[in-house]
Amino acid sequence: MLAVFTYLTSKKYRKIINFILLLTLISPPFVTSLSYITLFGRRGFITHNLLNLSTNPYNMWGVIFMQTLSFISLNCLILLGYLKNMEKDVINSARSLGADTNSIILDILVPQLKNGIFTVFLLSFFKSMSDFATPSIIGGKFNVLALESYFEVIANGNLSKASVLNVLLLVPIIIVFLIVNFLNKEKSSTANPNSLSEIHVQRRGFVYQLFKFIGILILLLLVSLYFSIILSAFTTMKKGTLVFSLDNLSRAKNYINDAMLRSIGYSLISALVGTLIGMLIGYYLIIKKSKFMKVIDLISNMPYIIPGTFFGLGYLLYFKSPPIMIIGTSTIVVLNVLFKQLPFSSRVGNTAMKSIDTDMINSLRDLGANTFYEIKDGIIPNIKPSLRISMINSFTTTMTTVGSIIFLVYPGKKLLTLVMFDVINSGRYGEGSVIALLIMVICLIFNVLVNWIFGNGSLKERLAHVFRN
Repeated sequence: MLAVFTYLTSKKYRKIINFILLLTLISPPFVTSLSYITLFGRRGFITHNLLNLSTNPYNMWGVIFMQTLSFISLNCLILLGYLKNMEKDVINSARSLGADTNSIILDILVPQLKNGIFTVFLLSFFKSMSDFATPSIIGGKFNVLALESYFEVIANGNLSKASVLNVLLLVPIIIVFLIVNFLNKEKSSTANPNSLSEIHVQRRGFVYQLFKFIGILILLLLVSLYFSIILSAFTTMKKGTLVFSLDNLSRAKNYINDAMLRSIGYSLISALVGTLIGMLIGYYLIIKKSKFMKVIDLISNMPYIIPGTFFGLGYLLYFKSPPIMIIGTSTIVVLNVLFKQLPFSSRVGNTAMKSIDTDMINSLRDLGANTFYEIKDGIIPNIKPSLRISMINSFTTTMTTVGSIIFLVYPGKKLLTLVMFDVINSGRYGEGSVIALLIMVICLIFNVLVNWIFGNGSLKERLAHVFRN
């Protein structure tokens, strides 16, 4: 509903919505849970202060509500990519035949989103199945397999039982993945730049108004959740009154220390090396047409459907003994986050190589260029937008990751997300909000720097295009 409303609204409001979606896309995994406690907890601003309610918000429905909200931004951007890929002539023809806005939405736009709905369904399902952070913070007595697996490793040290639970977790994921791919056999065409101009449709009718109402409600919820983080970071309760304070900031310094530099370092390595590997996979697969690279491409995409805890536990079991014993080192963490994000980087690389003009490559070869100069002078200058989105995604995902590394990081070498997880679980929500805000600011700064280095371009369109292909 939000995607359709955004697609049909005016250009001015579309820019505002896109900004909100992109901003809320850059966030740690616990932000929504932390906001949920601030707004809807037993002493929450909305439930307690405004509505004077004293209900128990820590249950299954709270988990579902927060997971849904946390996935909306990415899902909406992907669906917008599908809508913008549609030919405008279809809508213009429908209008010429007398179709009203309700008919255009129900008979043209919604059916156009079929493949996109399959895509975002899979993404949301995978993330929900492997999410243990949200249930652990706001789930209360509600339990899930991912959380149980986490407790078996951290609390009981029972790696065998944790492995069994992760296998059980993987079974429904593979089944759903196969079913959805069987049902979704249609492939989308590549984006048409001419279809990205504004759509002139009368913004009226019950269906449009319903989509508009739901869309605005979702946006208000997203803004409220992220505004509450800022409010919680710089305020504290004194004698029952919320007052401005820097106490949370000063106390949070004790938890950050080297974790911030370590997180940035790991994220930069993941961004640079992951983007390079993804580009090379796409180059040898699409340009060189290497048959062997098809196997590599298949393997590189496997982490896409593997839960984070499953992926992290595999590293823990494999690298805990010789010949490759790297448990407790930075190497195992970097390798884990690098290959966990590789499916996205390889998809970006494959999509980018499909846009390369083969005549240009042949001309370089005729002039005697070897593989190095072919990539340096022919490939890289023409895929800068794709390199940009790959680097931003790898950096942001590494900065905000938890599940795949939580079993691998030793107490003295924690990353910011793990520090934040411990702080929130200890009930220190103010300090947790400060750390969450710090992570968001770091990701935002990196986003701005990369976009400035690589030039102008639409981040959301590239992101949606990668997932669509």
